[in-house]
Amino acid sequence: MIPIINNKKDLSSKQREELLKTLEARFEKNMNRHQGLEWSKVQTKLEANPEKMWSLHEMERTGGEPDVVGFDAKTGEYFIYDCSAESPAGRRNVCYDREALEARKKFKPEDSALNMAEAMGIEILTEEQYRALQKLGNFDTKTSSWIKTPADIRKLGGAIFGDRRYNTVFIYHNGADSYYAARGFRGSARV
Repeated sequence: MIPIINNKKDLSSKQREELLKTLEARFEKNMNRHQGLEWSKVQTKLEANPEKMWSLHEMERTGGEPDVVGFDAKTGEYFIYDCSAESPAGRRNVCYDREALEARKKFKPEDSALNMAEAMGIEILTEEQYRALQKLGNFDTKTSSWIKTPADIRKLGGAIFGDRRYNTVFIYHNGADSYYAARGFRGSARV
């Protein structure tokens, strides 16, 4: 797991420039994820939102490979998800949330998915978002990702995660306090 290193939520001009180049190259390489959208408009939105740029930098730094996956015409916001082939390497070995982390008596992980997402200024993918992402490619074929768990399941001590096996997207359950080397989480941001 890669710790958050900059709590100021501000990037240097060099970091912003490098991030924009990386995001633009990924955007151009994966047009199937955002057909009909233009990079110049995305870039304008990003440059006007330095805190969102910081969140995307954290997504990138922890291995998420963020990319635009949609646009909401009502709000004028772009949807950006972690699009790494496998669950982001810098966000694995985490249980689901702070409550689960505190409940573990032995062999506690360093952090939880929801705590890391909050610190990064992103949201963990919902089941609907996770399934939509899987329509854009084959993700989590060797790993799995925690996804936003409904309150009634979480109240009973569980949490849900997804992966792709046998060319099918599966949603499973596990104790929220469990953690594995191959399970992390995917995040989303709106800008």
